[in-house]
Amino acid sequence: MRLASLLQLPSSLLAASFTLAIAALPVSSDEVELLVLTPDNFEQTVAHGVWFIEHFSPYCGHCRNFLPTWEQLVKENANMSDPGIHLAQVNCAVHGDLCRDHGVDGYPQMNLYRDGKFVETYRQSRAYDLLTSYLSAHAEPTSLPALPGTTEAPVATDVNPDGKVYALDEKTFQNAVDEGHIFIKFYAPWCGHCKKLAPIWTQLAAQTQHKLTIAEVNCEAHEALCRTEGVPGFPQLVYYGGKRAGKVEYTSGRKLEQLKAFAEKVSGPPIQELYDEELSSRIAEHAVMYLLLHPYTDDNGIVNNVVDAAQVLFGSPPVFTSSSPRLFEQFNVQSDSAIILALKDHDVVPAALFRLPDGPSARDKDALVSWLLKNRLPTSMQLDSDTFQDVMNAPHKPLVVIAAAPGAQLQNTAADVQRIAKQWRNAKGDSGVTFVWMDSEKWGKWLKSMYGIRAGNDAQVIVADHSRLIYYDVDQYGKKIQLTTTSVFSTVQGAQAATIAYKHSENLVERMARYLNMKLTSIESFVLTYPWRTLSFIVFGILLVFFLARRLFSSNVEGSHAVYRKSDRID
Repeated sequence: MRLASLLQLPSSLLAASFTLAIAALPVSSDEVELLVLTPDNFEQTVAHGVWFIEHFSPYCGHCRNFLPTWEQLVKENANMSDPGIHLAQVNCAVHGDLCRDHGVDGYPQMNLYRDGKFVETYRQSRAYDLLTSYLSAHAEPTSLPALPGTTEAPVATDVNPDGKVYALDEKTFQNAVDEGHIFIKFYAPWCGHCKKLAPIWTQLAAQTQHKLTIAEVNCEAHEALCRTEGVPGFPQLVYYGGKRAGKVEYTSGRKLEQLKAFAEKVSGPPIQELYDEELSSRIAEHAVMYLLLHPYTDDNGIVNNVVDAAQVLFGSPPVFTSSSPRLFEQFNVQSDSAIILALKDHDVVPAALFRLPDGPSARDKDALVSWLLKNRLPTSMQLDSDTFQDVMNAPHKPLVVIAAAPGAQLQNTAADVQRIAKQWRNAKGDSGVTFVWMDSEKWGKWLKSMYGIRAGNDAQVIVADHSRLIYYDVDQYGKKIQLTTTSVFSTVQGAQAATIAYKHSENLVERMARYLNMKLTSIESFVLTYPWRTLSFIVFGILLVFFLARRLFSSNVEGSHAVYRKSDRID
């Protein structure tokens, strides 16, 4: 009966019904198959990952005009190995309830979903270029782009293949440091500290086999080489990164575990990938870390530029990178920009940021290097023998707020210093200021000789500029510095503005001796760097002295002849 009734319908109505049925089927083309979702599989399909869904109607003229663009998007997306975003459609003529449930009020409407949750509706033009940019900005690939120095790197020469200490001399030294990734000990055989370090250095070489070259230079046998490298005392430990990578002096503890930790840092990748779920654990692990956020499509070579600049850090603090839209959203960064965040003191709130330009120049690189060095220290930390060089002789020459307290008061003093330092950081104070606390009993002799601090029951505070060997012990009101926010901030700001008189850490004789030593060192350095020029100056000086002496001698002879004239004699 139903078939007979159907055959009795007008042919035009049958044709329209047939057209409607065909239009309601999943959309496809000769080149690419389009995924059309239904109420049965919608929730399950979009539950994982990022999905961009077009809600359309086959009767909509705009939808039909947009179809070639959508097919092109699907085709380009399918050709990518890891697009990070999925495309699908919903036919609202067939599944109207599903479209209404997802707030569709016009066609075509494209919604973005992440892990099953609605994110937003696409409101821009349906131009292909704008859509591809939008998809790229919201994609979340499961594998991030290969980073320089981390993957797909050329096969390097095997370093330290024998796990032993290599002895260097004038003939082998330059080639070794040019190759880089070498840790060198400058020592003297008579040095007691050097003798103590010798077996540890040998163990370090064995434990860094195939990872890091360990070498040594006997400065008694190769005095000129050590002088050229500016070795002031023994032992001096220096890591060389290679040509154009510079060098860094190791100034922390000399226990095997501490040396190994340094070796692992400099042996690691210059920049590491960071996934969303790792952020909290990384912040908890590192007192300071950098996070580079950049677009997934790195057309401007941003990552390469940061890797190049980050070589000055030698792995400490670490630099991480991510293109995750979630992290862009968390730190309120525009998805098409590139920025580096300095995360300090195990706090997720950035202490400082650096915006990377689209077309970096040499000046931009210098600015980035300066920023990285200036922000490499925590806002607050304990000052001891392991951290002294990193803080007091840091390349960016920080102002250091030192709070010295006896052991019984050290814990409370540390808490006060951390509180004041956090307030300084939150107030966006200069990152070139570091806050530290010290044990006044353990370091009493040094504190007294440098800053006139004598052991007492309470914390004593000074602000030091160790690069100039000066310090401040009063605030802008002329009062002794107290361990309070007002007093410390007043002193730091006065020191920066040069409105407070400073004191010298050395007496007059020590300053004069240091000045003369600097001049003699400069002369020695000039002689070693320009030997032929120095020789020409010496020869010229000798000739000048000879010429002046000859002129003086000739003048005296002529004068003496003039004295004995015949007319002056009485005989």
